[in-house]
Amino acid sequence: MLKTIWGENLDKSCPLPEYPRPQFVRDSYINLNGVWKYTISGSAEIPTRFSSEIVVPFSPETELSGVKRMLHPGEHLFYKRTFILPEGFNKGRVFINFGAVDQIATVYLNGKKAGFHRGGYTAFTIELTDLICDGENTLVVDVLDYTDTNSFSRGKQKTKRGGIWYTAQSGIWQTVWLESTPKEYLKSVKITPDYDNSQVRFDYEGTDDFYVKIYDGDELVASCRENVVKIPDFKSWSPESPFLYKVVFESCGERIKSYFGMRKFSVGIDENGIKRLFLNNKPYFHNGLLDQGYYPDGFLTPPSNEAMEFDVKTVKSAGFNMLRKHIKIEPLLWYHYCDVNGIIVWQDMVNGGGNYGLEVSAIPFVGIKLDDTVYKNFHREDKEGRELYYQELEEEVSYLYNCPCIAVWVPFNEGWGQFDSTKAYHMLKELDATRIVDSASGWHDMGVSDVISKHIYFTPIKVKTGDRAYVLSEFGGFSQRINGHTFNNKMFGYKIYKSKESLTKAYKKLFNKTIIPQINTGLSATVYTQVTDVEDELNGLMTYDRKVLKIDKEVLRDINSKMHL
Repeated sequence: MLKTIWGENLDKSCPLPEYPRPQFVRDSYINLNGVWKYTISGSAEIPTRFSSEIVVPFSPETELSGVKRMLHPGEHLFYKRTFILPEGFNKGRVFINFGAVDQIATVYLNGKKAGFHRGGYTAFTIELTDLICDGENTLVVDVLDYTDTNSFSRGKQKTKRGGIWYTAQSGIWQTVWLESTPKEYLKSVKITPDYDNSQVRFDYEGTDDFYVKIYDGDELVASCRENVVKIPDFKSWSPESPFLYKVVFESCGERIKSYFGMRKFSVGIDENGIKRLFLNNKPYFHNGLLDQGYYPDGFLTPPSNEAMEFDVKTVKSAGFNMLRKHIKIEPLLWYHYCDVNGIIVWQDMVNGGGNYGLEVSAIPFVGIKLDDTVYKNFHREDKEGRELYYQELEEEVSYLYNCPCIAVWVPFNEGWGQFDSTKAYHMLKELDATRIVDSASGWHDMGVSDVISKHIYFTPIKVKTGDRAYVLSEFGGFSQRINGHTFNNKMFGYKIYKSKESLTKAYKKLFNKTIIPQINTGLSATVYTQVTDVEDELNGLMTYDRKVLKIDKEVLRDINSKMHL
């Protein structure tokens, strides 16, 4: 079994122990990751026996979970563990937080239902206050996962994996943790930098008792009880200088820590009359990689937080300034690493719908554009699945809103479960007016989007400027097998090379002859496929286990030094 170095050194008693929400840090924290009991049943009735063990938060299908067993549609995966709250922990309310549970979760505490959540990629919180007892508490989580046999969001998981589709997984796959607050408490703060007016806005939820302090390092630069705070002569955030202001919210007897970056993402016209992506009111080229966030030993779950940080720092040190997070929502720490290291993020929504067909595999390549308001065109007839998509879209934007790194929302990719993309565009702009929207990445563009977004792997790449910024949102996909570092014996790639030398030569030619010459004439962003190999796909710059970089970092840095306006 292929493993990362972090998986090889996993502490099963407490994996991923770090505080998981750096954008809103309370001093109250009990991590529940580690060894739980589990059982799989054909019934929704809570079992009386839990005889097997699983390492949370790794899905049972993964090596690191210790289970390596597929959960089939209709089966119930039951988790169980006990906990005792330390003396003084309960300040008035107690909550349990789940980073993600795939797909449908029902949570019980001490035999009583505490809450319910649908959606396999979004975080949720359940209050446990009224169900907590003195001494030992028993927590049970019941999970159902239909993968691609229903229309809920599933990303690239498939019950019959292969090619660009990956092994299905299920259950708890991000950190589980407890926290406590006073009875009246600050639930959340929405942080909106206003670059043009040298100020930042704080929208508070839960209480009117708040006092904000803003720091430049250890120096206090502002403090007040106002929602809008002026920051004269502020420092900007950018990939070249990813400066972050520290924030402390004093509320209801708590001190909650956060941060923000003063930056502005927009679309504008450059001095040559070309539509461009702008950063801080200046044309700025987004030079990035497709990043799917998969690991051979943990699948969607990183084997450690150091593994996530390693990916971000490797990309940065190679000279890239952007990552497109593809069909996945990461733990919040991943976005924090991008904030700190200066990596711009394009964030995909997670796709769902029925079984994909010609609308994604053939029709786009003969120049046909389908109307996504006709739901049968993209197998989106199921109303419940469409409603859940909008719920998850709103949850995702709310969850990630305070991450300075995020520049672009991508509601649909290559027609996978696409529907009403114009409506999704306007909904995103209403939820978040501070970011750019790529409504239909690749094809089936309905004409309402901030960018012209193209995926070109086979035909010649020829940039055609227009009334929107032109972005090459996927291309490349050059593949090489590195023996001893692959998931299996299969190989998927758009162009296959047998040696490091031939791969490097082709990569250099692609950028030097095709990409770089078109930047000044209208190309505004590139997303090369991809950061790492993933299962059958061997088109990563790194192997799946992150142990080999296929193209020397010096070569990548040299090319990337030319990828700018």
